[in-house]
Amino acid sequence: MTVEARDELFARRETASAAPRRALTYQFLAVVDIEGFSRLNTWAQAAAQNRLHRVLELAAHRAGLDRDSWQKESRGDGELAILPGDIDGPRLVADYPRHLAAALREINEEPGEGPRLRVRLALHHGAVAAGGLGAVGRAPIEVCRLVDLEPLRRELRRRAGEDLVLIVSAALYREVVESGFGGLDPADFEYVSAVVKGQTFHGHIHYGSRSRAVRDNPPARRPWSSFLERRRKAS
Repeated sequence: MTVEARDELFARRETASAAPRRALTYQFLAVVDIEGFSRLNTWAQAAAQNRLHRVLELAAHRAGLDRDSWQKESRGDGELAILPGDIDGPRLVADYPRHLAAALREINEEPGEGPRLRVRLALHHGAVAAGGLGAVGRAPIEVCRLVDLEPLRRELRRRAGEDLVLIVSAALYREVVESGFGGLDPADFEYVSAVVKGQTFHGHIHYGSRSRAVRDNPPARRPWSSFLERRRKAS
């Protein structure tokens, strides 16, 4: 074997064994989590997952979002979705949660469909890479931590008459909510933070047009109904 042939062979082996380059892209992320999922029996868990799938599909369709373009990963008690980075941010932050709340209300009014379906929703925007088992990076970790924050869990428990509570990351609040697009009002959100596994995570829980007194006590109205009313007046 000539020197040139040997060098070419070594080059081919090195190329074949080299790790593929991973792209780091900025994406929108959405995580939804079913309240009390672990307390359900197996049949009820399967039914809850099926119902959640239905409402997620319906809400995305009504909001004009294409779920077929989302990278969806099951979390057992919910779903982590990686959305394209070029979608309309206010459509995700303003319209999608409103339609999700309506879809949850509709499915919970259906007879014989099992326990009431109530969920927590977290939204974020950040850097994501593809790993061997799914999305990796700081952004997927952060949005999954946000949906599990105790202040968000506590808020859903306080809203006995509602089926959805929303939290957005600090980045999404700064980039989308404060833009004013989509009828979003920063005053409708309240800052929260919590330490999880030695790290502090920051977010903003949606309260709608509630006053401080109402925010500090169990709510008497649905925040999304007041938001929808303002959107209708604006149009």
